[in-house]
Amino acid sequence: TVLDADGVPRERLEVDGVPHFGWDEGVPRQVDAEIAVDDLRDAPVTVPVEVPPGRVVEPIHDAEGVRRGTYRRETDALTGRVVVALEPVPGPYGALRLRLDVVNDAEVLGGGDRELDRAFIAAHTVLALDPGAFVSATDPPEWAAPAVAACVNEHSWPVLAGPEGCTSLLLATPIILADHPQLAPESPTDLFDGTENDEILTLRTAALTDAEKREARATDPRAADLLDAIEAMGPAMFERLHGAIRPAGRAPDEVPTLTNPETLIPPETPWWDPGADASVDPASDAALVGDVEIRAGSGVVLWPRPGGDAQDLFLRGRRGTVQAVLHDVDGLVHVAVSLDDDPTDLQTAHGRFRYFAPDELAVGP
Repeated sequence: TVLDADGVPRERLEVDGVPHFGWDEGVPRQVDAEIAVDDLRDAPVTVPVEVPPGRVVEPIHDAEGVRRGTYRRETDALTGRVVVALEPVPGPYGALRLRLDVVNDAEVLGGGDRELDRAFIAAHTVLALDPGAFVSATDPPEWAAPAVAACVNEHSWPVLAGPEGCTSLLLATPIILADHPQLAPESPTDLFDGTENDEILTLRTAALTDAEKREARATDPRAADLLDAIEAMGPAMFERLHGAIRPAGRAPDEVPTLTNPETLIPPETPWWDPGADASVDPASDAALVGDVEIRAGSGVVLWPRPGGDAQDLFLRGRRGTVQAVLHDVDGLVHVAVSLDDDPTDLQTAHGRFRYFAPDELAVGP
């Protein structure tokens, strides 16, 4: 809430030509607990989540240092629990399955859309073992694959965290990540991860009008810092956001970033000329799936391999239709597939497909 100098709530308070607004925001909270594995063998352990309500008042001064108003930030209480349980996994390996439930017990007051006032927004769970090791849920060893397949993850995606090779740390988030996630070194701000999303958000932020930037800076110190960082970016930083090539198996800091890749190929030279090279034709070329030949129009079942794009795992067992068979310059084969049960078929209409290697596909029921 924004209050003027007399303590009267204002939706908008202007000080020296700079507007200040009231708004809703989430406040990060952290709950820590240390639990012995032996305690979990006997019964589940409940960790209470009790965050008291809070109130913080911050002054707003004009250019002369005179107090013209205040920000009053009020937070509701959070009440909930984290329930941790353990059960043995059948087999000779001595593995254990860990179950963790984050439960919100807060009572919703006021109705309407005020549930967010007491919500656990974007709850992240960080688990560490000492001693012990977690098994990757994305790419488990063969012996653990049945046990991993039996796990149920609701609104959370568990991945191995920490540097490559670390197995004692696990992160469960409400977004899909790969094992050992990290920010790309090309990202100069905290927008996203140095991919096209980072570039898009940076350009959208830079395109704000001066008035919109003034409003954003007045809203929150973090917004002001972000605007300052983006406005300080030069052309070289924008080029780094536009693209990077890293060979598989190499860490981001081990591979030089390819900036302005368009300069590597003269713009008047197409990467492939169908008239000059009649040896390949994506519309009619075929690939072998087992001992069955597939081409555009063939029906397939998707079985993406572990360790690839994490979102492809949602497509396991889904049926699709081959749209093209493509060969890259390294001699690898890529099969472009559309989903048969896509309710809108918008991606196919725009020529956007999902690409799989032949060994990630099956033919038949």
